[in-house]
Amino acid sequence: MRIARFTTGGDPRFALVDGEPGAEELVVISGDPIYMPVQPTGERIPVTDDVRFLSPVIPRSKIVGVGRNYADHAAEMGNELPVSPLLFFKPNTSVIGPDDPIVLPSWSADVHHEAELAVVIGKVTKEVTPDRALEHVFGFTVANDVTARDIQRSDDQWSRAKGFDGSCPLGPWVVPGLDVDDLAVLARVNGETKQDGRTADLVFDVPFLISYISQAFTLLPGDVILTGTPAGVGPVVHGDVVECEVEGIGVLRNPVLRRD
Repeated sequence: MRIARFTTGGDPRFALVDGEPGAEELVVISGDPIYMPVQPTGERIPVTDDVRFLSPVIPRSKIVGVGRNYADHAAEMGNELPVSPLLFFKPNTSVIGPDDPIVLPSWSADVHHEAELAVVIGKVTKEVTPDRALEHVFGFTVANDVTARDIQRSDDQWSRAKGFDGSCPLGPWVVPGLDVDDLAVLARVNGETKQDGRTADLVFDVPFLISYISQAFTLLPGDVILTGTPAGVGPVVHGDVVECEVEGIGVLRNPVLRRD
């Protein structure tokens, strides 16, 4: 099952995505599926140019990122592996959806892509154990943890480097019930593969991350956890097109723009 948030010019709505790539159809559902059972309305909409996919979720509370959660990425950045998950926040104002432009901030000259598996929380989650953690997940989507690398190096904290407007593309939809133990995580820039990792190589796996984070912060429905990025991160510049892909979910595509 794939659950999308979309618009055809009016208010955002939710739908199940049916059909093969290039021939999808939206089965419209009532309400927000994070809070309500999935209930089709009977309306079906072909995916044409009139349909705009939106970020499948706008976190009500927070986005929790996990740094250096792939050994190869930690190594390429010259860092040691953390002994426990390295956490940071992104505000919900950083979220954009599929095909929305990543607008490069004027105050950074070195912005990087970071393809990631993202976890969407479905229940209030506090001090959950790893063996019960997945019961609190609504589903999974694709994220690009866009990072102003020069600012990350210069600032003591990562808030500005990773939390600026447009630094958290999410999409194209949410897939509930996915087995995420060993999925490909890729990034392409202008069609050229830059990142090619697997979630089996996560230093801290998804259930552990949910449990660990919930010991410190109550996770609310709609909150998002970014699970880390594999090696191959690199710069994006004006005119680039970035595609982040997670096996079993889909491709999140965003153009890159620098305004004068």
